[in-house]
Amino acid sequence: MKEAKDILRIVGVVLLALFVLAVGVPLVLAAAGVALGILGVLVSLAVALIKVAIVVAIIYLIIVGIRALLR
Repeated sequence: MKEAKDILRIVGVVLLALFVLAVGVPLVLAAAGVALGILGVLVSLAVALIKVAIVVAIIYLIIVGIRALLR
C-alpha cells in the first residue's frame, strides 16, 4: 500500500508540474508581451489538464469509498 501511495504522490506532482507549466509560463510570457498565439493553445491545454484532474479525483473518491465499505 505504501508503494501505491508513493506512486500516486509522484503522479500528482507530475500533473501539478504540467499544470504550472501550462498556466504559469504563458502568463509570464504574455505579461512580457512575447506569446499571444501560443497562449490560447496552452490555456486550452490547462483546461484539459483540469478536466483530467477532476476525473482522476472522482475515480480516487470512488475507490476510497469502495475500500471504506469493504472494511
